[in-house]
Formats: sequence, C-alpha cells, structure tokens
Amino acid sequence: MKTDTREIKDQLEEILEKNKDAHKGYHKAAENVDDASLRRYFERKAENRKTFNKALESEMVNHYEGFDTDGSFKGSMHRTWMDVKSLFSGNDDEAMLEESIRGDEAAVEEYKDVLNDTTLPAGIAQLIRQQKDEIQSTLSQNRTMEDIRS
Repeated sequence: MKTDTREIKDQLEEILEKNKDAHKGYHKAAENVDDASLRRYFERKAENRKTFNKALESEMVNHYEGFDTDGSFKGSMHRTWMDVKSLFSGNDDEAMLEESIRGDEAAVEEYKDVLNDTTLPAGIAQLIRQQKDEIQSTLSQNRTMEDIRS
C-alpha cells in the first residue's frame, strides 16, 4: 500500500501524540493503583513511551519538516476516562490494567497501519516495528497481570 508523504507524516505524528498520551496515561494509572509493584510497572511503561517518542522524533527530524507533538484530543479523552473510571471503581488495579490493555491494543493497530506503507523510510520502519513489538509484549504482560488479579 502506497500513501503520499503528507499522509504518512500525519500517521507518524498521530503515533507521536498517542505515545505522549500513553506516557501520561501510564503515569495516571500509576497514581490510581494501590499495589506498589504495579505502580512501579506503570511508571516504567510511562518512561518507555517517553523514550519511544524521543527516538521517533529524532528519525522524523531526519526525514520530514516540522511536526506537531502536542497530546491528541483522543488521548486526552482516554486519560479523562481513566480518571472517571478510577472514581467509580475505587482506583481498582484491575480497572487500570483493563484500560491499559485497551489503549495498547489500539496502539498496535495504528503501528500496523503505518507499517503497511511501502514508502516508509527504512529507519522509521525499523523503529516502528521495534516499538510495535514492545507494545505487543507490554500488552501480553498487562493481560497476564489482569488474569492473575481477577
């Protein structure tokens, strides 16, 4: 599948925004859980997403002129939903894991969509593939932890 440069740049900017939002969302999840080990886990995942963006921003500077890295509206809604969910669930650890799973499932799909573009620069494609694989690994870990807690 071939897309124009503007479209792929927009998709990459969206991934940047979502990772920024995931960074904030994982921090929010860390604030809303009782279990100390789960809190540390969420904090590590938040920092991981921050690292993702630094690497992707660096690659994008090499290939594209200017891009917007402010958090997306959808991501802000996601964080707000986590806040509301924590009010109704009493900051339930399982609820935070469920929402993390939902967010990571959506991220994996977005990464796959970007990887379908055959015009994606090789360095960016490799980075996107690595990040997608890490998110899939996190998704698996989140599901395992959720199963243990249910």
